[in-house]
Amino acid sequence: MLNFFSFTVEEKDAGSRLDVYLTVEAQGLSRSYIQRLLEDGMVTVNGKETRAGYRIKTGDAVVLSVPGPEGLNLAPEAIPLDIYYEDSDVLVVNKPRGMVVHPAEGNYGGTLVNALLYHCRDLSGINGVLRPGIVHRLDKDTSGLLVVAKNDEAHHNLAAQLKERRVTRRYLALVHGRVKEDSGVIDAPVGRDPRDRQRMAVTARNSREAVTRYKVLERPGDYTLLELKLETGRTHQIRVHLAFIGHPVAGDPKYGPHRPHFGLAGQFLHAAVLGFNHPRTGAYLEFSAPLPPELEAILRELKIWDSNV
Repeated sequence: MLNFFSFTVEEKDAGSRLDVYLTVEAQGLSRSYIQRLLEDGMVTVNGKETRAGYRIKTGDAVVLSVPGPEGLNLAPEAIPLDIYYEDSDVLVVNKPRGMVVHPAEGNYGGTLVNALLYHCRDLSGINGVLRPGIVHRLDKDTSGLLVVAKNDEAHHNLAAQLKERRVTRRYLALVHGRVKEDSGVIDAPVGRDPRDRQRMAVTARNSREAVTRYKVLERPGDYTLLELKLETGRTHQIRVHLAFIGHPVAGDPKYGPHRPHFGLAGQFLHAAVLGFNHPRTGAYLEFSAPLPPELEAILRELKIWDSNV
């Protein structure tokens, strides 16, 4: 089984190597793996197979074919789900901290996808066998709300809403330091860190537009509790943006200080509000999920917990 991904080169990316460009665009695939796909003829530019070092041009149509895992049959698992809404088109679920959204190499069990396969048999197949129904995702240690598509029509509609910035996504984050401004906008492009391919970074080269709005809720001691609104959805966007302005998320093992915080395993980041237009009826739906107990406890420790947060 092949999964196909199509891209149109924008002016800002013109002149980049094809393999470098795809490493940014096809997030989750390493550059070495993409180079192997190029050698195997699994990438075309304007309908023709092309070498890794090809310098892409504005308007180039790039198609990447990614083979599905050979012999992989993902097992449905009876993992409890905190479902906020469900009908024949969509499902909204509150993902716990510590749960991976979709399987990846070396981690084919215990994921949200495994749980979804057990709960419902009718998921969109657009993202292939590894990511059925997954329209957007959260990092493993980020808790909160996700919408899942149960058919291809719903998937296309929700993906278009995300692209057109019509989906409401608000997060809560506890960050290091006292953020001075009561509110602001971080408008800085995000792409692969050129010095560490396992990380993302604010960079002008081989990156994509990324916009995060923030509002200060509290400033307890040497921390700040923020509400954040995503206008774009790049990999690790909030975590990268907050580290970029000097206020990394507390507990973030990748972009924050390398020391434990409140006994946290992973970052203090929660997808608290999710809103979208129903793909069939057009009606606006919005959902709110409270902080998980372990994050509530940290706010109580800092003496700023309010049940309305």
